[in-house]
Amino acid sequence: MAKTKKPSNPVLETLSTIIWALGIAIVLRTFLFQPFHIPSGSMLPGLMKGDYIITTKYSLGYGKYAAAPLPFPVQKGRLFERKPERGDVIVFRPEGDEKNFIKRLIGLPGDQLQVKKGRLFINGQAVETKLIGEEAYNNQFGKESIAEAWRETFGDGKEYTVFDTQKNNPLDNTTVFTVPSNHYFMMGDNRDNSFDSRVPVIKGGAGFIPTENLMGKAEFVLLSVNNDFALFKPWTWANMRGDRFFKGIK
Repeated sequence: MAKTKKPSNPVLETLSTIIWALGIAIVLRTFLFQPFHIPSGSMLPGLMKGDYIITTKYSLGYGKYAAAPLPFPVQKGRLFERKPERGDVIVFRPEGDEKNFIKRLIGLPGDQLQVKKGRLFINGQAVETKLIGEEAYNNQFGKESIAEAWRETFGDGKEYTVFDTQKNNPLDNTTVFTVPSNHYFMMGDNRDNSFDSRVPVIKGGAGFIPTENLMGKAEFVLLSVNNDFALFKPWTWANMRGDRFFKGIK
């Protein structure tokens, strides 16, 4: 006589599905991809406030914040480390800070960096720059302003655009920074409106970034919304910036 199958418990099946889904999501987020939200205009013009970006974890290896806010069993160095390259846009956490930052990697271990009259110098040599023109942007107060757009090019040919929004900004003239071993120096592309490695952590900046504090390399903008967007207010959904969906990050 054939055995009858015991009826399944729908509650247990639902819980099992949720647990599996959460497990898969945690693995993907820890080892492959992680989304981040851009909260300010410090990386204009490439990244805008309201962008949601995707970073890759495997591109840099896994440091102590790989699974943040969950703990990860690496405190020094990186598991399966891959060295970042000058010019990469990276999400990281400054030492002693609980906030995530996103900036461009400018200085490698051992480099000497300085900004003089708004121009970037690496190991005593001025980075190649070219004025592109002027661009309109919304400043930190939500008002439209005008910025000078400059193209910076590294020796390997990697190039990107930075904004100059103020003349005689204190960050336009710095001392010489020598990047310690196993640390990196980061700067925002919106140079006059970025508290980055030019500013110590105790003053709200990033300081030098230990290699284990890198979280992921920014790869592309998944979607982008303006200040009037709210997920649970369908009438605001038209405020998405459709032209920025799946936009690559240079």
